[in-house]
Amino acid sequence: MYYSEELIEEIRTRNDIVDVISGYVRLQKKGSSYFGLCPFHNEKSPSFSVSRQKQMYYCFGCGAGGNVFTFLMEYENYTFVEAVKYLAQRAGIELPEEDNSKEARQKADLRSSILEVNKLAAKYFYVQLKSERGEQAYSYLKDRKLTDATITAFGLGYSNKFSNDLYKYLRGKGYSEELIRQAGLISTDEKSGVYDKFWNRVMFPIMDVNSRVIGFGGRVMGDAKPKYLNSPETPVFDKSRNLYGLNRARTSRKPYFLLCEGYMDVISLHQAGFTNAVASLGTALTPGHASLIKRYVKEVYLTYDSDEAGTRAALRAVPILRDAGITARVVRMDPYKDPDEFIKNLGAEEYEKRISQARNGFMFSIEMLEKDFDMGSPEGKTAFFRETAKRLLEFEDELERNNYTEAVASAYKISRESLEKLVAKTAVSAGMARPVARPKRAEGKEKSREDGILTSQKALLTWMIDDIHLFDQISRYITPGDFTGEIYRKVAELLYEQRKEGELNPAKILNHFTEEEEHREAASLFHTRIKELKTKEEREQALKETILRVKSHSLDAQTMNLDPTDMEGLQRLMKEKQKLEDIRKLHISID
Repeated sequence: MYYSEELIEEIRTRNDIVDVISGYVRLQKKGSSYFGLCPFHNEKSPSFSVSRQKQMYYCFGCGAGGNVFTFLMEYENYTFVEAVKYLAQRAGIELPEEDNSKEARQKADLRSSILEVNKLAAKYFYVQLKSERGEQAYSYLKDRKLTDATITAFGLGYSNKFSNDLYKYLRGKGYSEELIRQAGLISTDEKSGVYDKFWNRVMFPIMDVNSRVIGFGGRVMGDAKPKYLNSPETPVFDKSRNLYGLNRARTSRKPYFLLCEGYMDVISLHQAGFTNAVASLGTALTPGHASLIKRYVKEVYLTYDSDEAGTRAALRAVPILRDAGITARVVRMDPYKDPDEFIKNLGAEEYEKRISQARNGFMFSIEMLEKDFDMGSPEGKTAFFRETAKRLLEFEDELERNNYTEAVASAYKISRESLEKLVAKTAVSAGMARPVARPKRAEGKEKSREDGILTSQKALLTWMIDDIHLFDQISRYITPGDFTGEIYRKVAELLYEQRKEGELNPAKILNHFTEEEEHREAASLFHTRIKELKTKEEREQALKETILRVKSHSLDAQTMNLDPTDMEGLQRLMKEKQKLEDIRKLHISID
């Protein structure tokens, strides 16, 4: 849905950021800003700052920051449009009708109706659990050491032995057979007619991040197959893009998730105080799961079953998480099968110890690989290291690959040099690299340099919104075109336009970025952590060096992209480079 810039800005200005965030975080006024404990990371001293003047928030601890839309997107996991709708309702602003096409209305109505039916089904299952019919299921959960508080918190229930009971209940509430089928709650065949998808099972409602019931999992009472049954894919349920327990785990202050295999593992861990536990929904971990996880944490502890199947699942998950930029570690449950059994037998304190002893994901995979080779024979050992070399090549970043090469060499008591040679030889043999005649710049260094330039550009943007005098100083030498990357340049262009109109309003600028990832990146540009400089001279020198670095990089980039026949462009660049030399001789004041 598209909303006009004017409407979005009206919604933002009608929702004071201090008032909104105060509903989530206890804030205390200190000077012109408000401070509290950051809701996005675990801390004991308040470093979370909210400015009523700028209508922005920033955490000096973890770097989170943005406007009122950003906060709701991060805290509630809303999309930009969902944040707009929520704040519009809060301010009493009526939004224009969404896409009025018949197809769009039908799709939205179907999703809404399925969520409504699922919610009613979850309540029905819960009531059944507490009734006489649910006595066996209730005893099963109590035997699994779950408290009534935990049963209620996770909305656990029971689908009774009558195979069309839920269907008749929902039909009695006025819902059509077709809608109940689209919700994945019933099936049909020639022999039985219409019957419930779930019957005689302990029921686990599956919720999305906003705690809406999107599907169910059911554990059979008795010996029927399958033991566990999940809802089919529906317009609201995609098992490859949802995680059980995420609606609760996302509010945990832990900087990592505990990734389990089953519902009971998640529930047992939460009951034991490990409220950052989640599980995939009856399927192996997918890139979709990894992308979802990355929105909340950058580290995952795999706490899968300790049997062979669980080990294989962990080995498959490690590279998927790594590709998404998530660090993986493996928690071992020996001598117990899973976290649920472990907690019941050894308790939370011992489990905490296992977390502290978790193995690095890659090193764990090498340890498992070792079991496939006869390490007592020269041939077996050589074959093991050749396979290890192949796996080391999966690290594209040279620095990271070198660090893991060193770790493997140390763990297996061989020289780092010989392993490095084997890795290089393997790369050549696989056609991934060619022997070089002379040293070349490492990709990691080039990337590091590029990252440094982006940090410098962020620093300039942060300085510019903090002090209008600094904005005027910087804009003498830096233009929006000197910022690399589409989002950086767009933010700079908007900021320079605002200055021409006599205002600086970064919170308003963020309204232009309605895609979630773009919005988050744009928000980060105004909140770069800059090293504390004590003296005026140090600050002035840092400002001058940053301006020179950004301008020099911009001119280098323009030179690289210049058509050799463009004499006018060449002359312009020569003049710009002369100005750059003049800047080096200038004193740039921060007064």
